[in-house]
Amino acid sequence: MNTDNLCKYLAEEYPAEFIQWLLPSETSNIQVLKTELSLEPIRADSITLLQTPNLILHLEFQTLPASDPPLPLRMLDYWLRLYRKYRCDVEQVVIFLKSTTSEIAYTNEFTARNTRHRYRVIRMWEEDPAPLLANSGLLPLATLARSDSPQALLAQVAQQVANIEETPQRQNVAACIYVLAGLRFDKNLISQLFREEIMLESVTYQDILEQGQRRGEVTVIMRQLTRRIGTFTPELQARIQSLSIAQLEDLGEALLDFTQPTDLTAWLESHQA
Repeated sequence: MNTDNLCKYLAEEYPAEFIQWLLPSETSNIQVLKTELSLEPIRADSITLLQTPNLILHLEFQTLPASDPPLPLRMLDYWLRLYRKYRCDVEQVVIFLKSTTSEIAYTNEFTARNTRHRYRVIRMWEEDPAPLLANSGLLPLATLARSDSPQALLAQVAQQVANIEETPQRQNVAACIYVLAGLRFDKNLISQLFREEIMLESVTYQDILEQGQRRGEVTVIMRQLTRRIGTFTPELQARIQSLSIAQLEDLGEALLDFTQPTDLTAWLESHQA
């Protein structure tokens, strides 16, 4: 599973917990903001935007430091498009999940001639686990936090999960922990602590898996279409993003015969109700 997708799910499922952790002064009237930012290099389906009365919190989760375009440039581009559309403060936080010595994980700004843009960077392996252990929605991230005894921390997370009263929530949180903890711990150790809690039949967990598969399919097809027919409108991009996995697979075969944007439009008209 794509850990970025999983973290996006957590942030959108537990927005108040993330706001309390990252912006303690912003604790009311929180909503998940859905917006159209589909032009390259924006990857709107992979970012999380939480809106409060005073600002927009833009969360970007990173497992690997390398990206194309480079992360600092991407953050500047996100900020500019968000500010242009909403004209309010935008707080950007990049959360690196897996320990790395890469310079990118220790860079918090984009610089060029006459331009300087800053954003926050959180390296999970340096974070205090206490506030993460205090909120069920943040427990999966707690497994990656600072600790002199990581195994003891994982056991502490397992105990906190066991204290969650509602079974569906306990199952979903445990499933997320199983995936994120895999960035740091051996799978056998994780299974020993969460054997009874990992419920892969969880509807939410299966939804996350499917969403990750769909996003991967969409990304590949968008690239293939651009090579075949050039750029196309945001409206067509949105229609492609709404396709089912089966429809995306059919489009992946059909696009090999496309030579112009009207071929894509005709295909969508015949395959979407």
